[in-house]
Amino acid sequence: MPTSVQAMIFDFDGTLAHLTLDFGVMRRRAMQAAGDALQTMAATPLHALLPEDDGRPVLEWLELAGSRVAPHCGITARAMIKAAHDAIEDVEVEAASRGSLFPWTRPLLTELRSRNVPAAVITRNCRKAVLAVFPDLYEYCTCLLAREDVPKVKPDPDHLLRALAHTGVRPENSMMVGDHPMDIQTGKAGGTLTAAVTSGNASHAQLAASAPDYLAENCLELYEILWGMRLDCAGNTP
Repeated sequence: MPTSVQAMIFDFDGTLAHLTLDFGVMRRRAMQAAGDALQTMAATPLHALLPEDDGRPVLEWLELAGSRVAPHCGITARAMIKAAHDAIEDVEVEAASRGSLFPWTRPLLTELRSRNVPAAVITRNCRKAVLAVFPDLYEYCTCLLAREDVPKVKPDPDHLLRALAHTGVRPENSMMVGDHPMDIQTGKAGGTLTAAVTSGNASHAQLAASAPDYLAENCLELYEILWGMRLDCAGNTP
């Protein structure tokens, strides 16, 4: 194990839990909700102010949309953003109803706790959806910082640094773990070690291109790389 790693910050979907969220559906419904809100509330045509779908993440698209509409009507901009966020949350919660943790998640987190390595979760998902899948999260993790808990979500490093503040561990002694290049970007910006896992949608090649410090099939394999021993799903270390 790298002796400098004293805390581990995890992404959630695709990292600690099976990925059931359809990002395409979420994107379409959020954009539709934003457009519908403008058509319903705006006294003057504002729909043309919505940015094109240029592929940026939907939360960043919505932030840009809000910045374009707000100078014309702040109330409408806030209503548009709320409608889109409500649509996003509906998709997240529905996906969570079909979600589950990986079988090794709880044993892994238990083992980290036994080694005095605090764990935390940061996610762009909503808190309600995460806790639907992992209702006993606080028995295993120091904190959960979901989308509504922070002013800026990852890849802004503030999301990561706020979680680290809960652990009391400095960034250089910590590791960010996730299944998306965005997680690696977040860790690098926050000054932590980084580990990518291929248990989500991103391919090995996509993750390797982000140049993480570690690359593993999943968090269980990452544990084996770091600690040099296997962990079974019952939490026993042979």
